[in-house]
Amino acid sequence: MPNRMFNLHLVSDSTGETLNSIARATLARFSDPHVVHHRWSLVRSHLQLEQVLEGIKAEPGPVMFTLVDRSLRHALEGVCQQIGVPCLSVLDPVMNLLQAQLGQEAKEKRAAQYVLDADYFRRIDAMHYVLAHDDGQGVAGIEEADCVLVGVSRSSKTPTCFYLANRGIKAANVPIVPTSPLPAELENPPCPVIGLTIDTTALIDIRRHRLKIIGAGGVRQDTNDYVDFEAVKAEIQAARRLCTSHGWPVIDVTRRSIEETAATVLQLMEAWHARRAQHGPKPGMIGA
Repeated sequence: MPNRMFNLHLVSDSTGETLNSIARATLARFSDPHVVHHRWSLVRSHLQLEQVLEGIKAEPGPVMFTLVDRSLRHALEGVCQQIGVPCLSVLDPVMNLLQAQLGQEAKEKRAAQYVLDADYFRRIDAMHYVLAHDDGQGVAGIEEADCVLVGVSRSSKTPTCFYLANRGIKAANVPIVPTSPLPAELENPPCPVIGLTIDTTALIDIRRHRLKIIGAGGVRQDTNDYVDFEAVKAEIQAARRLCTSHGWPVIDVTRRSIEETAATVLQLMEAWHARRAQHGPKPGMIGA
């Protein structure tokens, strides 16, 4: 039977990104859920909360919230109880666990995760770095990188770098082009170098879509090495051999989301630093 449609209200005193992420990750575990999301962000006064409560009454459904102000959350919980809809403060279980572990009460600090602290400016700095070192630009600045991603064209290097920048990681990316040598800076890199590879057919589909977007529809795709199967296959194999010869780990991104690829990059970075400290062996292949 098809799932019954229901309303889901996400109420936050900040941007709501935490709630959105939790709801998205949880709903992904269900088969074709029919959910109407109602996102209420920056709710910081009783006047703003009144608008939220009217919306919940008009379209009743479960409520997930992250409200620090006690009076606001009590008002929200009270109305939800009156109209009979479930209401959950998603951070309370984690907060209670940590308070018990640390032996102290958490401060009532609204949107504490968005304070303009050193971590915030580190992420901004990383974003600027990625912009300046995308697709082989500014190779002289590789010495400042936290990691370098290499791979053939359209193997998701750029979006992965931007995702990493949001974690404060300065990630440069360098394309592996069959007719061009790698930058000399990668002969003795000061940071982890990680290769990204992808299935031939999947890469060709991405490249064909790219050609359509940039208005290259008139290109003879049966004779263009950029999308020719044998040429692309050889390009991918040559890139993998290059990574192997340098001892660089390779991630197969064919069936990975950008988030999954970035998570693996972070793991490989940690492993690289651990080996560097211990003077151990070089990394091997990942997702081969």
